[in-house]
Amino acid sequence: MLLTITTTHQPATDLGYLLHKNPGRAQRFDLSFGAAHVVYPEASPTRCTAALVLDVDPVGLVRGRRGPAGEGGLLTQYVNDRPYVASSFLSVAINAVFGSALAGRSKDRPELAELAIPLEARLAAVPCRGGEEFLRRLFEPLGYTVHATVQPLDSTMPAWGDSRYYVVTLARETRLAELLTHLYVLIPVLDDEKHYWVGDDEVEKLIRHGEGWLATHPECELITRRYLKHQHSLVRDAVARLITEEEPEEETTAAAARDAEEGTLERPLSLNEQRLGTVLGTLRASGAASVLDLGCGEGRLLRLLLDDRQFARVVGMDVSHRALEIAADRLKLDRMPPMQRERIALLHGSLLYRDERLSGFDAAAVVEVIEHLDPPRLAAFERVAFEFARPGTVVVTTPNAEYNVRWPTLPAGKFRHRDHRFEWTRTQFEEWASTVAVRFGYAVRFAPVGPVDDEVGSPTQMGIFNRAQTTT
Repeated sequence: MLLTITTTHQPATDLGYLLHKNPGRAQRFDLSFGAAHVVYPEASPTRCTAALVLDVDPVGLVRGRRGPAGEGGLLTQYVNDRPYVASSFLSVAINAVFGSALAGRSKDRPELAELAIPLEARLAAVPCRGGEEFLRRLFEPLGYTVHATVQPLDSTMPAWGDSRYYVVTLARETRLAELLTHLYVLIPVLDDEKHYWVGDDEVEKLIRHGEGWLATHPECELITRRYLKHQHSLVRDAVARLITEEEPEEETTAAAARDAEEGTLERPLSLNEQRLGTVLGTLRASGAASVLDLGCGEGRLLRLLLDDRQFARVVGMDVSHRALEIAADRLKLDRMPPMQRERIALLHGSLLYRDERLSGFDAAAVVEVIEHLDPPRLAAFERVAFEFARPGTVVVTTPNAEYNVRWPTLPAGKFRHRDHRFEWTRTQFEEWASTVAVRFGYAVRFAPVGPVDDEVGSPTQMGIFNRAQTTT
């Protein structure tokens, strides 16, 4: 059983710090079902690969009662695929051997553990009950580029057809901890089997390792069901907890107070109204007939879009169930005339995971959203919005950090909202937007929102991305 992890981050040998394993020597780790070995087939400043080789003892599996149940006969307990394929044994080994990396810790280089770097994982033999299409449904929404090659049952007997085993390569720019977490959870899901008893402690593991991504994954329920071996009571409990625990902090009363705090700060300028009006005008000018509001919150922009007959299709998406409920109530969806109701849809989802429902729109608005994302997750958002959804026009607004000195009630060095992860200067925003535009084939221009101060600019900055026309 073989897993390799490769990076081209420079210096690439930083992978050793992240995995807590020295590239200069081979290491062995004894496990209850065999042994794990860590070696580095290549380790140079430009490219480094770590290999986790799992040697499973098939006789030990039977003696330890960790192998197949043996319903098909005694022979199947000794002759089976478990020593050779990616399964729950590999997940256990990842946790045992790469535990610190899985937890996102690096003793010697803590800042490195928070850095999104180019990573490629290769699994030599993945049993996929559901085929390549199911494999892609699990990993592509997480932002991975997936390459899968099915293995024949016997290369000398092509008439026998293909097996259910795949050579799988996953590539993404992400934190190592996220890659390992996704592998830890999803490998047993692909196999739809576990070698050990599944009880309440497995629910706790799933909640812990699924934090921040599983609740908004399009296949959340199926992942949960397979991970917990189809035990209905455990699945119901886990799904309910995932949905509840994923609800963002903004849904609480304290969070509402923080929103009021930001609103009070901006009220003298009626900045939110100016912001929404400017975005609406920009979308009108683009000629768009179908519009996405990504991170729609409680639906203020959606209301304006619905009131304009230019927009025949309006879709709002948010990670918060509660915000969507408020939006539906404010828009009076339950009392809306049928023709009007057909124009609007609300989706629950995350801006960090690929979602086919976001494809095919003329334009998208991302209003005061990106500053709520952790910087390492911006790369995932960029791919979701500009590579996968890929609307003709994308309008992005974000606070101008330079303007903060003009707010008399905002202490120096503080953000406008306690949930902001960053606030950019005009130069920082323009550098980010220009890089995104070049990477994904867009042209970008910038516009102020709100009154312009000669020294520090406007309170809100806006980037308008227009997809480059392709020629044939």
